[in-house]
Amino acid sequence: MANKKKADLKVIIMGDFAVGKTSLICRYIEGKFKTQEPTIGAAFFLKQWGPYNVAVWDTAGDERYTGLSNFYCRNAGVAILAYDISSDKSFESLWARFNPLLSAAHEDCLRVVVGTKLDQVTPTSRAVTIEEGVKLAKELNEHLDISKLLKAPYFETSSLNGHNVKELFECIFQYRLPISDGDRTRQVKDTVDLYETGSSGSKKGGCC
Repeated sequence: MANKKKADLKVIIMGDFAVGKTSLICRYIEGKFKTQEPTIGAAFFLKQWGPYNVAVWDTAGDERYTGLSNFYCRNAGVAILAYDISSDKSFESLWARFNPLLSAAHEDCLRVVVGTKLDQVTPTSRAVTIEEGVKLAKELNEHLDISKLLKAPYFETSSLNGHNVKELFECIFQYRLPISDGDRTRQVKDTVDLYETGSSGSKKGGCC
């Protein structure tokens, strides 16, 4: 850990318990789906993006860790606000419970709304429409000029089959840390460092 480089960007992922936050990160980091145990406190991942180091913090969704989530929001440049597309409650929590915690993030923090478990959604099980997701994403980013994004910062994803996962993270990284196509081609594919920090501050190896 002594040689770990300082991160150029801090990304935090937040959302209710069991919406699939850790699976989303692991699908991007490892390129495969894994069934995850609930995150305790927060898990930290360091990813190389071209010449930059990006720190990704995966926070616990259980309400008893809300205070810790506020702590981990400090200095975040991007927040991924994740919800289960089939759960309107998890969607409503983004505005009511998690957005207020981002007062500790950077003033220009980009807030990205992400629907998860798209592979499980049917016309009858969908609880949140795409239009509702896009509307929330725009409202949460009224403090920013997001015109350089090709679309509103809203994605619907599947960690099971990887749909939109790579696109989500690369959109975020490119928005905050633009790199050329050449740099992107040469970038290191795997994580630079990886460890988990629990609520007690202890560290252990692993993905979740």
